Amino acid sequence: MCYSAQIEADYRRFVHEYGAIMSLDDFTRMVVEYFANPKMRVPRAMTAHFLESPETDEEKKIAEVIRARMAADEVALLQQLAEQRERKAKAEAAVARKATKTATEELRKASNKVAWVEGKLEELKSTDLAPRDSRIFPGWYAPVMVMENGRRIVKPMRYHCRPAGKPAFYDTQYPGTYCARRDNLRGFWKGQYGHTHGLILVDAFYEQVKQPDGTNVVLEFRPDPPQTLLVACVWSHWRATKPGEKDLLSFAIITEDPPPEIAATGHDRVLIPIKPENIDAWLNPEARDLDASEAILEDKLRPYYAHRQVTT
Repeated sequence: MCYSAQIEADYRRFVHEYGAIMSLDDFTRMVVEYFANPKMRVPRAMTAHFLESPETDEEKKIAEVIRARMAADEVALLQQLAEQRERKAKAEAAVARKATKTATEELRKASNKVAWVEGKLEELKSTDLAPRDSRIFPGWYAPVMVMENGRRIVKPMRYHCRPAGKPAFYDTQYPGTYCARRDNLRGFWKGQYGHTHGLILVDAFYEQVKQPDGTNVVLEFRPDPPQTLLVACVWSHWRATKPGEKDLLSFAIITEDPPPEIAATGHDRVLIPIKPENIDAWLNPEARDLDASEAILEDKLRPYYAHRQVTT
């Protein structure tokens, strides 16, 4: 699997380097839904450019919505901070009266929560981007390049694919559909493979790997020398059919058996980076010629992946 990836979240990278254009309607729809749904997860790096340098009236409108969401998030965090500081004060008083194990543990938890909320507030106000601001996890959104009417288009999509025509509860029934196994593309993914292909820009990916002693660690796998990879995906446009539902664009990263340096760590999957000369052929597949798509996946880039253990 690929439970997390560090992506190039600024759609302008696609525009400047690959001649793509932004799907304004889809970005606007995502941002509006982002404003309305506090549980929706979008990496900071994906919205930062709208806030820093909006160039068009549409981008300025998107920036206004993002700022409104940030203001609402700040209010919610300040409320949490007040609650946790009150909790901490009560715990401190309890410890002062009698330092029991229960009272001490409650103080520890309250102190950690206060620090976490304060960190979130500082992060919300900061204009500097850290590497973690480009990380996506299942359920998060990312810019995906697709082909539409003969043009390369960038659309925001959820990293957890819900195939068109399936019920909304498919998300919970199949929680692993953020990755599409190459050996099952003509099976489970037959509705997308050969029909709707996409590409994302990936700098590194992460996986939880079980160690010989039974513990799990998170490993980062990064091309060495460093490079941004054009990673093959399949995607779907799921259309709402019931009141309260919303249309959904979502994707899955295609994975396959790993090269020796990844297998040696105990991890059993790797994503597939295609060659730049195959972009248009990959994005414009022919359902009657799946062998051509398979040939593109076989003719992949083969970087060496260095790894290191990370804390998150």
